[in-house]
Amino acid sequence: MRRNMSQQTLFVSAYDTEFIGDCVAACRRIAEVHKAHKAPATFFITGLVLEKDGAELRRVLDDPDLFEIASHTYSHKMLRNQPICGPAVTLEEIREEVFRGKQLVEDVFERECVGLRPGCGFEHGLKGAPEVLAIIQEAGLQYTSSELWGPHYTVPAPVVDAYTYAEDGFESLWEFPGHGWHENVLKGHNATPGRLLLWPPVYPDCALPGYVETPQEEFEVHKYFVDKAVSEGFEYVNLVWHPWSLGKFDPEMKMLDLLFAYCRDNGVGFDRFDGLLARRQ
Repeated sequence: MRRNMSQQTLFVSAYDTEFIGDCVAACRRIAEVHKAHKAPATFFITGLVLEKDGAELRRVLDDPDLFEIASHTYSHKMLRNQPICGPAVTLEEIREEVFRGKQLVEDVFERECVGLRPGCGFEHGLKGAPEVLAIIQEAGLQYTSSELWGPHYTVPAPVVDAYTYAEDGFESLWEFPGHGWHENVLKGHNATPGRLLLWPPVYPDCALPGYVETPQEEFEVHKYFVDKAVSEGFEYVNLVWHPWSLGKFDPEMKMLDLLFAYCRDNGVGFDRFDGLLARRQ
């Protein structure tokens, strides 16, 4: 929902925590920065990561007042066809991805899991996929964050509002899109033919000459989307981040420190996805 211009735009930090690199070490440093800034966050964690490192991640992230723990599916399989990451798996496998991923979050952290971010995400979220939405609702999940790409699966993803899947018959199931760059793509950490840029670009004033090379450069890119959300009156802005990639590029998480300080200094608040959900209930 677009906010009243007199209200505060919220920055929602979210981390797709996958079975790549040393995600525990990266999450530990990320959590330290969040605690220093008193900035809440949502961690979407795969079931595979929880099976291997769940006990340690609970020690790092078990702060219910600060960190929401949500599901990144069980093993990152595609819930619908995705031209970059591959075809959808069967409905039976989707059911396992959804139910098993949610259950592992609840078993490890001993609290309810209400959110799901599918692996890789999709251009139009889960619109037009009622069979998948039915599984998600049956599992007891209350929101997804699956719309993570711009037109024709390009980046950056435009800043857009949250919505429900009422048109597909699921009016109580919310979608909270992600915005801006997938930071792993921004750094060239994944194979990205042609940098996945749309021509003409959605945001021509945010054109980049190449991959970012320093935390300061990365901060400037993300700052653009924060400023856009504020200037255009959006309720929130969320960027697509991955602990393994953040840690590989910037182990001290200097970019996070810069961005959170910038938000504070410019009147941008902080929230989690379950906080946005609570505003609607």
